[in-house]
Amino acid sequence: MMPLPDTIPTEPEPAMCWVSIGRRNPPEDLSSSSVFLSLSLSLSLSLSLSFFFLSVSLSAPSIWYQDLYTQFNIQGLVTVNTSVSYLIEPLPAVTMDTQPPHAVFRAENLSLPNGPCGQRHSHPAALTHFQKHGGDINRTKRKLLEAANFVDKYYKSLSIRVAVIGLEVWSDQDRISVSGNPYSTLGAFLAWRRKQLHTLPNDNAQLITGVAFQGTTIGLAPLRAMCSEYQSGGVNSDHSDSAVGVAATMAHEMGHNFGMSHDIPGCCQAKADDGGCIMAAATGHPFPRVFNGCNQRELSRYLSSGGGKCLFNLPNTRAMHGGQRCGNGYLEDGEECDCGDEEECSSPCCNANNCTLKAGAECSHGVCCHNCKLKSPGVLCRTPSGSCDLPEYCDGKAESCPANLYLVDGTSCAGGQAYCYTGMCLTLEQQCQSLWGRDGRAAPDLCFKKVNEAGDSFGNCGKDLLGKYRGCRDRDARCGKIQCVSSASKPLETNAVPIDTTVRVGNGKILCRGTHVYRPGQGDEEQGDTLDPGLVMTGTKCGEDSICFGGECRNASFLRADECHAKCHGHGLCNNNHHCHCDSGWAPPLCDQEGTGGSVDSGPVINHSMLSINQRVTKIMIQSVSQLNLIQWQEKVCSKAAQTVMLPPPYFTVGIRF
Repeated sequence: MMPLPDTIPTEPEPAMCWVSIGRRNPPEDLSSSSVFLSLSLSLSLSLSLSFFFLSVSLSAPSIWYQDLYTQFNIQGLVTVNTSVSYLIEPLPAVTMDTQPPHAVFRAENLSLPNGPCGQRHSHPAALTHFQKHGGDINRTKRKLLEAANFVDKYYKSLSIRVAVIGLEVWSDQDRISVSGNPYSTLGAFLAWRRKQLHTLPNDNAQLITGVAFQGTTIGLAPLRAMCSEYQSGGVNSDHSDSAVGVAATMAHEMGHNFGMSHDIPGCCQAKADDGGCIMAAATGHPFPRVFNGCNQRELSRYLSSGGGKCLFNLPNTRAMHGGQRCGNGYLEDGEECDCGDEEECSSPCCNANNCTLKAGAECSHGVCCHNCKLKSPGVLCRTPSGSCDLPEYCDGKAESCPANLYLVDGTSCAGGQAYCYTGMCLTLEQQCQSLWGRDGRAAPDLCFKKVNEAGDSFGNCGKDLLGKYRGCRDRDARCGKIQCVSSASKPLETNAVPIDTTVRVGNGKILCRGTHVYRPGQGDEEQGDTLDPGLVMTGTKCGEDSICFGGECRNASFLRADECHAKCHGHGLCNNNHHCHCDSGWAPPLCDQEGTGGSVDSGPVINHSMLSINQRVTKIMIQSVSQLNLIQWQEKVCSKAAQTVMLPPPYFTVGIRF
């Protein structure tokens, strides 16, 4: 790989593109140098990441065309069957007045050198994404929109839809420091994203850059971080001239955010003609485009544990890129309903051809719609999935349940032994059980201290901005590699090995058990595009009034949870919108007057004998045992996920912003 030059004397300032998943208000003004492309996530009878796309069914029922259509050009992927796919791309026009010819070629004929998480970068490393397209903003946007269409197509197999809600091209100068070091670039980008959240709300953000990362890395993303205010995102190197190559990398890194690890041997059953598996550690020819059963199970486990709360929320349709379209499954301005294309619509309440309700119908689909009639205000439409989650109620006006809400990060849970973080009550015991099995439990503090002070691959507090392992200070030791006690012979993951350390305590000794994860088939090379899954998760309690954050044990006061709870006058707790969710008998917004409980976000609570939030924690924790299987992949069973958004076909939706 070519080294990055210190300067590029004749090139314009670097430009970057980033994608975010989530909800945002439409920008008041878009200059010629910035455009927003966002994806919005939401949850339904099956998991769905929502991304805006154009889908046209061709003459044969088995052929689907994911397209990006401009005035003169058509670009996209035609899938004839599971083994044959074609790419369509425009060729240069002879004159401005003539329609350009188009090339059609087999996707399998595209090849790149092998590399981790997609393909190794094979272009000169000095060019950024914008510069690689000749400084043409429209050309850059078209490629990224096309890539977003591919990502939606890939995730649709998981019942996840990806809705584009914003695209930004940094054409004058980078907003952050972008270098060949993926760790420093990721850290800077996630910090920048968080600062923009209040003005540009999103569930997840992905940076796409033409800068080549060091070594063979083409992307980096935190594991199990979808919807996190601090960690939901990733960075991707634009390693391919084709949008389908960029899409494969972005889908892979987003998969890590969804809790998917690299495929272990035996997981990927896709034939070569199918393009290979998206979550394979390293792929080359052709471009991968398949999620497998292992990915589905990991995704289900992540959601069952309380992750991905933002997936329950519908995207802001006014902000979605591409304009309105009857048949895209989103209820937009001027539509009474939208059950998808005529071929896929199964609603007895909606006219699919013009998105109008049938005679006598009040609604079409959604958990607050029953037999084409809206449910009464106050009907429970989403039960809490755990002690950090909150209930939502129908408002009598909309067919969908209000946005999924949970207790603000930093709220105490598990009897004071843990904190709520992104809707999950994170305990060391749960993390040890996920690594070792049911008998896994947290090791004594001495194990964390002795192992993690080493600063090597087996004991550390993560990596510094140079990608070097960082030894833990005493205070941070419980935020490094997780140390467990277990009788299991090895960790649950096939590509993980036990790291056992014996620590003497008086006349006795303790076996401290950590894990080290390798990339399958790469010898001693570790997983290079995810933050170590063997580290204690961000949001875990590490001491009195202290929480793990980025490998450090920080005072939990920076989350300002107690400050937010204080405004609820002792009769409620704050939700993730920093609004009071009031106990039964008290009214929002401040829980200082008599009322029925709930919040300004949750929908009206009418004639419901709710326990107070503080009193119901034990009850919810017991109930959550029966709700752990959030996604029923084979059966249409109503669950936490199933009761949320009824898109046709039922999907979760995720919002991404470029």
